[in-house]
Amino acid sequence: MTPLFRYVTGSSALVLDSPHSGTSYPDDFAYACDLGLLRRAEDTHVEKLYDFAPALGVHWIEAFFPRSYLDANRNTTEMDVSMLDGPWPGVVETDPKIMSKVRLGKGLVWRTTDEGVPIYRRKLKVAEVQARIANCWTPYHAAVAQAIDAARSRHGYSIHVNCHSMPALATSHATEFPGEKHADFVVGDRDGTTAGKALSQLVCRHLGALGYSVAYNHPYKGVELVRRYSKPAEHRHSIQLEINRKLYMNEETLAMTAGFEPLKAHLRSLVELLLVTDPRKL
Repeated sequence: MTPLFRYVTGSSALVLDSPHSGTSYPDDFAYACDLGLLRRAEDTHVEKLYDFAPALGVHWIEAFFPRSYLDANRNTTEMDVSMLDGPWPGVVETDPKIMSKVRLGKGLVWRTTDEGVPIYRRKLKVAEVQARIANCWTPYHAAVAQAIDAARSRHGYSIHVNCHSMPALATSHATEFPGEKHADFVVGDRDGTTAGKALSQLVCRHLGALGYSVAYNHPYKGVELVRRYSKPAEHRHSIQLEINRKLYMNEETLAMTAGFEPLKAHLRSLVELLLVTDPRKL
């Protein structure tokens, strides 16, 4: 069976994970929409932007499966039961705010593309969704948890950066702010609940000093992977970092542009800063 994710253990207090850069589309996906349109859901090339990290002692986790197949940054309760051929045996979230993405078609298993195009022409079998959770979600989350635990145990603190990219303009079904022009970076800590504010502001200042526009907690605050594994009071800090794709790629062709290498160098400078940062001293 083709590996569905990669976990490279590190020696530092820094953990990076890329849950949405996967480009290996499983045979059992059986999607019905255009592949080119579906691929726009990927955080394409994000894993390449950070490929220097493991050599620096950073813990690295990377999904190979695409987010439209199974979104590792959603809770397993964020289930769109209308997609299924039978009753879902697990817990289903009822909070309207948490379920806002599900209504947009972006639950644990996507119903539509970012443009609102239906992905399937069939009902999904309950068993196949359960298999996606068992094969993708569960081991990916276990790896992130293990990396953060190892970093915290060895150093007394951990810094987790959940690595993403975003379109230059919000599409109709991507966020609750369709058509919004995105900043170069969005730093999210769920309104200060997943990381110390001083650490988040350090990231914002560093990126701003490099000449980038930086937004804080808008329109992306951070989702499941930063929520689930962060406890700032116990020195476990998690930040979601979104990069505007216009900085490094052509959003239509998915080809990397001349901006890729300068951006990568700047991301390396951020990683190097975080490697020598102890949030307890900020």
